Amino acid sequence: MSESKTYLGGCHCGSVRFEATLAPGKAMACNCSICSRVAALRAFTPATSFKLLSGEDALTDYQFGKKHLHHLFCKVCGIHSFAKGTGPDGVEMRSINIRCLDGVDPLSFEVTHLDGKSR
Repeated sequence: MSESKTYLGGCHCGSVRFEATLAPGKAMACNCSICSRVAALRAFTPATSFKLLSGEDALTDYQFGKKHLHHLFCKVCGIHSFAKGTGPDGVEMRSINIRCLDGVDPLSFEVTHLDGKSR
């Protein structure tokens, strides 16, 4: 198994920048109402493996449904680069939109599909 890798990423306008350490090559596509609309491909990592480098003041928080996840997006350009929440085990997590990682080809990730629409 390959080691985790640290990536840089952010929103389109550059206001929001972050660093995240992720397991290699794995992502999740969800068909829920928000993920399908923003075309997010998500990789999950503990909050301790995520660092917001800039743009906290540019983030807007959106929650819906059961409000388990804070869908954060840049109020300047509207890009959903990451979200935050708590995993089933109680660990604080970050959900990284791999489409927002610098120099990463999303097609190189193995994608698991989640039927979030039915949850």
